[in-house]
Amino acid sequence: MISDLARRWSFGLVAPVATWLGKLGISPNVITLIGFLLNVGMGLLLSQTIHPLTGMLVMLAGAFDSLDGMLARLTHRASIFGAFFDSTLDRWSESAIFFGLLYYYSGQGAVLEVRLIFLAIVGSLLVSYTRARAEALQIPCQDGLLTRFERVVILGLGLLLGPYVPILWTLALWILAFGTLFTAIQRIYAVWRYVQQNPQREENN
Repeated sequence: MISDLARRWSFGLVAPVATWLGKLGISPNVITLIGFLLNVGMGLLLSQTIHPLTGMLVMLAGAFDSLDGMLARLTHRASIFGAFFDSTLDRWSESAIFFGLLYYYSGQGAVLEVRLIFLAIVGSLLVSYTRARAEALQIPCQDGLLTRFERVVILGLGLLLGPYVPILWTLALWILAFGTLFTAIQRIYAVWRYVQQNPQREENN
């Protein structure tokens, strides 16, 4: 993954906040819900305007993705439902952001942007689905170029810098569109390779 360094750096920022929230007794599921509502709000905002501030807000809303999980671990409140709830709302959150962008650019008659955003939506959902389906079969599947963390960073930076350097926003959309599809293919290959290396899994099934 291309963001391991960024993840380690962000850990030092998120951990103190999660610790403070834990002392307040706030549930990880509440943080998950707040993050979802922030992303829905961002989707509504993006449906009306593209502004550098929206890039910062997208990354801020995305920070809740790691905050709820860390809070659950620090407070020993991780649960099966919490993991399911978090994963489900993550898909809704990402869809809300992309729908806002799709609505905005369809109103502008921007055919290229609409097509790239549609591909990014499909690719993002496939990235998540391939992992969920593999893990349902008890096959580890976290490989891939663009996980949700990378997608949020690319989207946020594209929105932040795009109004000043438009080519960067276009590049961000291209990366999201085809990077997500490539990541889904990576995960399909990873599952195939795992099955080839563990033929007993096929026999058990």
